[in-house]
Amino acid sequence: MNMVSLLTSSPLLLITLTLILGLLVGSFLNVVIYRLPVMMQTEWQQQCQQALDPAKTLDSEKPFNLMVPASTCPSCQHTIRPWENIPVISYLLLKGRCSQCQTRISLRYPIIETVTGLLSALAAWHFGFAWQTLAVLIFTWSLITLTMIDVDHLLLPDSITLPLLWLGLISNSFSLFTTLDAALWGSVFGYLALWSVYWGFKLITGKEGMGYGDFKLLAALGAWMGWNQLPMVILFSSLVGVVVGISLILLLGRDRTIPIPFGPYLATAGLISMYQGEFLMNAYLHITGL
Repeated sequence: MNMVSLLTSSPLLLITLTLILGLLVGSFLNVVIYRLPVMMQTEWQQQCQQALDPAKTLDSEKPFNLMVPASTCPSCQHTIRPWENIPVISYLLLKGRCSQCQTRISLRYPIIETVTGLLSALAAWHFGFAWQTLAVLIFTWSLITLTMIDVDHLLLPDSITLPLLWLGLISNSFSLFTTLDAALWGSVFGYLALWSVYWGFKLITGKEGMGYGDFKLLAALGAWMGWNQLPMVILFSSLVGVVVGISLILLLGRDRTIPIPFGPYLATAGLISMYQGEFLMNAYLHITGL
């Protein structure tokens, strides 16, 4: 029996292998979440420096990308060895501390690895051994990365949102999740929906209520799930955003002038809609009598 036949006939093996893959990818996503914004900031600074003084020679810097330099402890600069970087397991064995200086390691690293692994396993369980699983894995990993970067920096990088949009259209050119027509208009309506809200809010208040990255992310979600899922995504993400925002202000005393990222709520709503969007939409229509 070859590997394809084995994975097709054994859902448990498929889910287990996908879980392990998700844990490994989650470890890499931790690197992307930290390094990509730094890389973008460095690039912007270099562009500004060149624009302000084209004749000035840029200072040479050590390479800094997703692969170089090797990961180190931020406290003692101890290079993290391969056996110290096994997803979740290394954190538990090290008791959440650096092996060199004993500085506590942030709990967010194993949490992201665990969430990535579980959501990856969910995709394998839901779709089975199919092209949809591969596509949803990329979809899920992208949304996890965008969520954490937006939480940290109020930023949704084009280098992730735009390929995500194109991949949604390409996937649905083969009708993996919806028709190509629905995906095309989903991307158009997704972008225009938040674009209209942005300009309406700005004209009324003179302030910017959200960033352009939110437009692109909703456009990408529309490209994946079609225009008919957009109302549920917008409704759910808005409701959760309002509840969380009010809770942060009333319970934790958060300054209401500090912006709250909207990307995580869009991403959460997008994931829910990917699995249960049609069911939730039908339930909503039934309850409201529409």
